[in-house]
This record gives sequence, structure tokens and C-alpha cells, in this order.
Amino acid sequence: MHKLAERTILSGLVDLGCLTGDVNEMLEKRIGFIFMPHGLGHLIGLDVHDVGGYLKHTPERNTLPGLKSLRTARLMEPGMCITIEPGCYFRDFLLNGEIPKEYYEFDLSYLNLDKIREYKEEIAGVRLEDCVLITEDGNECLSYDLPRTTDQIEKCMAGQEWR
Repeated sequence: MHKLAERTILSGLVDLGCLTGDVNEMLEKRIGFIFMPHGLGHLIGLDVHDVGGYLKHTPERNTLPGLKSLRTARLMEPGMCITIEPGCYFRDFLLNGEIPKEYYEFDLSYLNLDKIREYKEEIAGVRLEDCVLITEDGNECLSYDLPRTTDQIEKCMAGQEWR
């Protein structure tokens, strides 16, 4: 699901002109990490960032950029609560050409830094978080009554009624 979120973000950034090239190549080269450096979500329970995402009988944590930030590789079971929080950030280090080399050797040829700077002037990024309860038949979104559309979010940020 994390990789699907990255694909969606990268495709959107291509549509906006912030990136050029093949999205599949970008996924393989971990370009998505530049814009979504965090994992897609985490378990919630007794603590906001609940433990137990990686246990002895679950897949090991991936060490690639972005994927190493995933907080679980577990199969979801009824009764578990997890967040779903994709985000896209126009980060200062990106615009300054300071992508951390210790993570990966990134191919910056996909990036249109001028277009990214245009968007950075308006927004630094966006991240919407939902809390989801896993049920026997699927899931239940526990954060259903929150602004989600661009219009709703802009009204909320301006202190206006958004419902």
C-alpha cells in the first residue's frame, strides 16, 4: 500500500510538471522517498505510535529509503487500528540539492526544481491522516467527519464552516 501511495504521488507530480520520466523507474530508484519520507501509517493503540509492527513471525523491516520508515509489515487482523497517512512534501534539502547521500544515490534528473520551487512558495506539503479499525468484514474509518476535499480544507484553514 505504501508503494501504491508513492505511485499516486509521483504520478500527480508528473502531471503537475514537478517530475518528468517514467513513474515505474522512479519507484524502483526510490524517488518517492524524496517527497514522502515517512511510512504510510502505523498501528495505534495504547500509544499513538503503537509498538508491535515488526515481530519475530512477520517480514523484516525493509532498509530502502522511505520503506525503512514503514512501521509495520503485519497482516491486518480484526480489532487492529492503523493510520493511513500519505503525504507529499516539497522539502528544503531537495531544493538546495542536499539529498542525504547516506540513504541512496538519487537520480535527480527526474526533478524539475523550478516547478517544485513554484509549488513550495504556496505550500510546503500536505499530509492527511485517517484512523482505521480493521473489522471482520473489512474496515471502518474512525476519522470520517474531517475535511478532505481541497475546498473543505481551505475553509477549515481559514476558520470557516466547511461541512
